[in-house]
Amino acid sequence: MLIKLLNKISEKYASKWLVLLFDIIIVIASFFLAYLIRYNFQIDFDFINLLNQVPYVAVIAAISFVAVGSYKGVVRFTGFKDIVNIIIGANILATILIFFTFLSRKMLGDNSIFNLPGSIIYINLLLNILLLIGAKLFIKSIYNHITQDFQSVSNVLIFGAGNSGMLTYDAIQNDTKSGLEVVGFIDDDERKIGKKINLLKVYSIESITEDFIKNNDVEDVIISIQNIDPTRLLQITGSLFSLGLKVKIVPPVQSWIDGDLSVGQIKEVKIEDLLGRDPINIKNPDLEDQYDNKVILITGAAGSIGSEICRKVSLYNYKKLILVDNAESALYDIQQEFRQQGLENIEAIVADVRNRTRIDQIFNLYKPKIIFHAAAYKHVPLMENNPFEAVSVNIGGTKNVADIAVKHSVDKFVLISTDKAVNPTNVMGATKRIAELYVSCLKGKGHTKFITTRFGNVLGSNGSVIPLFKKQIDKGGPLTVTHKDITRYFMTIPEACQLVLEAAAMGNGGEIFVFDMGEPIKIFSLATNMIILSGLRYPEDIDIKITGLRPGEKIYEELLADGENTKKTYHDKIMIAKSRYVDISNIEKQINNLTAINSLTQPLEIVSLIKHLIPEYISNNSTYEVLDIKK
Repeated sequence: MLIKLLNKISEKYASKWLVLLFDIIIVIASFFLAYLIRYNFQIDFDFINLLNQVPYVAVIAAISFVAVGSYKGVVRFTGFKDIVNIIIGANILATILIFFTFLSRKMLGDNSIFNLPGSIIYINLLLNILLLIGAKLFIKSIYNHITQDFQSVSNVLIFGAGNSGMLTYDAIQNDTKSGLEVVGFIDDDERKIGKKINLLKVYSIESITEDFIKNNDVEDVIISIQNIDPTRLLQITGSLFSLGLKVKIVPPVQSWIDGDLSVGQIKEVKIEDLLGRDPINIKNPDLEDQYDNKVILITGAAGSIGSEICRKVSLYNYKKLILVDNAESALYDIQQEFRQQGLENIEAIVADVRNRTRIDQIFNLYKPKIIFHAAAYKHVPLMENNPFEAVSVNIGGTKNVADIAVKHSVDKFVLISTDKAVNPTNVMGATKRIAELYVSCLKGKGHTKFITTRFGNVLGSNGSVIPLFKKQIDKGGPLTVTHKDITRYFMTIPEACQLVLEAAAMGNGGEIFVFDMGEPIKIFSLATNMIILSGLRYPEDIDIKITGLRPGEKIYEELLADGENTKKTYHDKIMIAKSRYVDISNIEKQINNLTAINSLTQPLEIVSLIKHLIPEYISNNSTYEVLDIKK
């Protein structure tokens, strides 16, 4: 009952006029006190004259505080800016009193009611500053103390005793419902260690021991360092996780709401924070014009990439958004997500890109102007065992959608490809490379501009290594890695989709856009980082098992094929792959033959046709290696 009462009180705020009245009462009290101090606490002054002066002082105080707006502040959230406002208001009050005293002496003589001794004015100024600030901070402290007594409080340390750390401290102090109590700072700077900030000590990370944590009842550490090096971040998190602490991180300052940090923005450290490179941000105001009042169709809309493209596009002023996928349940989920957001003009259609008649019907009905083609089979081992399905969807499906896009004079067609299409060693990668070749063959054959985006592995996507590692950790391990030296390029889903949207705006047709994704990441290192992020130790708590390369898998991925190089674009993270010359008529003929095969065709025969079309396709750890020997 008491907690409910406190919650109701916490939702209400004192009237600004009540705050103004409170401030004026303090000014009047300090005016009396100034006289007592001036006359050594003896009433050796004209008390009646003092009483006559009080109304004028009160009116001038009201004018001063209204002028600076100090009465509008919420007392429980009093901060540095509020304190500055109070000081300015008190100085305006003193200045006006001095001005009126000067005028009264000149015009009315020493017996004027406005004739205040200068010492009284200055003592009153100092008392006003002291009492007004002290009263508000006292009320804030009492309020925080009362509310914290009736909610669970977690003791936290802030890593970073610089500007960002202080802003984090202020955000926590001003949020009475955060349930956090800062008990100290941690910093690497030896000049700060041992000193105090807001009466809180700055510690070195080496001094944060199990005994320290136990004595101070610390539960969390908030890392508040802007642009922290990922390697250093991993070292810090590893050290803190080993002590059983939870680790959170303050987001980059550019993502703060209206330039201010709120406690709700402080999140737990995620694996993308430890990628070993800075996040890629793409900002292009031209994107709004690209998607304004356009009908946009997305195939594979229920997948990890497709659904995120849908979310990104939904932020623009589109005319209609068409979501196409044959995964009924996943498509329903993304449809419901948009409906709950109140988004309109979104149509979810269950359809298969292999069904040419159905796709043509959809294009004829909705007349889309921009296509994002994300529908594909992507799992390397599964496609290695099912080459017919890989050809049917990755090549045949792409061919269907691309041909129909030309037929209906679509403005732009954006193909979502993969780095596994570069010098492929597996069926999946080879079929995606053929899809790239086919759309490049359509350049100039109609109104449609064909654009390809090629990027690496996506963190957190369906079937990717991150969800797999999470499941294995939940089961107690071990984590499975196919090879200790295997590396992959990684990006987050939002990064990948930013690239896709930017490519659609940038492309003029025929380009293959590749991303500067920094250095590739060792999967083994990723696995150890995942263990650390889960608060466990490798190999004491969870081990890592090397299982051997899967069929079609290679140790190192590439972004450029043999014979390809790049040219720069206006964005330093995006490049265009300059592909070697291909015989378009011959390529088209072979692709038509390949997509004409039926399900009874033997896998070796299908893969043989693929290898004939893609000479650089050399199988690795696969039964299809026999075809390379013959070749």
